[in-house]
Amino acid sequence: MLFQITEAHEALRQQIRTFAEKEVKPIAFSLDQQNAFPTEIVRKMGENGWMGIPYDAKYGGAGLDVISYAIAVEELSRVDGGTGVILSAHTSLGTYPIAAFGSQAQKEKYLPDLLNGKKLGAFGLTEPNAGSDAGGTETTAVDKGDHYLLNGGKVFITNAPKADTYVVFAVTTPDIGTHGISAFIVEKGWAGFDFGDHYDKLGIRSSSTAELIFNNVKVPKENLLGQEGDGFKIAMMTLDGGRIGIASQALGIAQGAYEAALAYARERVQFGKPIGFQQSISFKIADMATKLRMARFLVYSAAELKTHHEPYSVEAAMAKGYASDMALEVVNDALQIFGGTGYLKGMDIERMYRDAKITTIYEGTNEIMRVVISSKLLGKMPRGRREKGGKKSGGAQKAAPITGLRKQQIFSEGEPADQVNALVGKLKKQIDFSVGIPADTPIAQAERVVAAGKGIGPKENMRLIEDLARAAGAAIGSSRPVAETLKYVPLDRYVGMSGQKFVGNLYIACGISGAKQHLKGIKTASIIVAINKNPNAPIFKNCDYGIVGDVNVILPLLTQALDTGEKQPAPPMIKIKRPRIPKPEPVGPRYVCNGCGYEYVPEIGDEEADVLPGTQFADLPGDWVCPECAEEKAGFIEM
Repeated sequence: MLFQITEAHEALRQQIRTFAEKEVKPIAFSLDQQNAFPTEIVRKMGENGWMGIPYDAKYGGAGLDVISYAIAVEELSRVDGGTGVILSAHTSLGTYPIAAFGSQAQKEKYLPDLLNGKKLGAFGLTEPNAGSDAGGTETTAVDKGDHYLLNGGKVFITNAPKADTYVVFAVTTPDIGTHGISAFIVEKGWAGFDFGDHYDKLGIRSSSTAELIFNNVKVPKENLLGQEGDGFKIAMMTLDGGRIGIASQALGIAQGAYEAALAYARERVQFGKPIGFQQSISFKIADMATKLRMARFLVYSAAELKTHHEPYSVEAAMAKGYASDMALEVVNDALQIFGGTGYLKGMDIERMYRDAKITTIYEGTNEIMRVVISSKLLGKMPRGRREKGGKKSGGAQKAAPITGLRKQQIFSEGEPADQVNALVGKLKKQIDFSVGIPADTPIAQAERVVAAGKGIGPKENMRLIEDLARAAGAAIGSSRPVAETLKYVPLDRYVGMSGQKFVGNLYIACGISGAKQHLKGIKTASIIVAINKNPNAPIFKNCDYGIVGDVNVILPLLTQALDTGEKQPAPPMIKIKRPRIPKPEPVGPRYVCNGCGYEYVPEIGDEEADVLPGTQFADLPGDWVCPECAEEKAGFIEM
């Protein structure tokens, strides 16, 4: 057993390395600096046949093995981690589900353009409440006969909005957890399918990453991937292969960092000799080379198993977990070898240091990798041996809104004037609009804020925000893109997790969709008002009052309704307490186990025993036992 790859593999490596050195490396710094997508590079990769390396030649693929694909990602990542992940996400995530689970018609329609690089693929699974736990998916696809109606959104989607074809996961059957998730092929350009901003990331900045927004998108029935309910299985099997790609990316980043540090250690002289001959540095280099060799064996082994259709889930998790942890260690040691020079912008090692971190997070965090590995080794926990201390939470539970429980009184019917009057009637019972604060009051000190989102449109529409702020006696705020990208307001006016926190009484969000980062900046607001034309915008799940409508129509009406003329200076703020939202009524009596005190709650059910939420105790199967101590039903008493 020589543990060597073939001459063909090495020839491919040399071909891609030459391309990467000639085409990618010279522009890697500018791509990173400008947060720019390498469109021309991707086009050339397609022309070279690298966008479909491990796929069947009859659909336009290269017909090579998975090791060849891993080498391609590794070599591109060696000079730019962002370019490497473009190929990885396209091949492993955007293309694999169609190749593995698509019908013959779907393969013939989508694969040729994906495999020859004419179109780019992406994968839409992650949501604000469905990251590591994909069972928290909230995007829905409702069967309408000849099509599905897709609503919701996805976040952190690699290759969006540049990709043309998206594999999207949505709930088709509610309240049965992961068994109710299905997969769909969705095309860019369909009505109602829009994108959020390109994220401004720490690293892999040449890779485009954005939100997907679905507002009543009609998905043809023939674009269902597999069968209804197959979505979770498709997602998990896809991610298994994707982890080989991310492991390859981490390996490539680390290889590039190691080579740069090795060269620098040979040329940098201190104390009369090259620093590489100082033991403290030579030992680092030895350890880096050893870690790279171990990671490479893990990556290629997993790739080989996948090529030969052997089980590879655990091996892929091992490769991804180890290679990404290793990459952090190697780039850290490499930067240490460069010293202060390596800390400067424009140095490859500085960029590699930032690029490496994401490999421990996406396509399954390294914590999840350890769950995958250990669960395979240990098997399922015995029913009577579960951890004590805490109520069992069986059944898929809907995540609470980011801003906490809210009234969610949305005015979407009737004429705009009627909607505005209904809203103002609610607000005037709680807010005195005869007083106000200056528009430039610091956000953190403001009692009320009118905030602009990208939905307000061109800059001249900021006058609508200014007029409303005057009428409401409020300060002016914004979402991050309005301040940072559009530059409509100063940077210190944007509200969000990374911006200013609003802790006052009234927050009016105008044209703000409600990204997670923004919502975390307003979660302590007493009253949140949302105005947005998209009825499925997340802001409506996180507000007290909302109007579904065009800001160009609604804001002038709201300004007129709130205008009391000259405002008197507002007194010191008295925080309005949010009323408690009544909890839903219990659906039936609760029962307690005599043996251990476990409480059976009908609203929750018992997920691990496939007992759905809402199941009454009397309707439990006859062989059902206590999840904690295995006591039989007869050993329970009604509370």
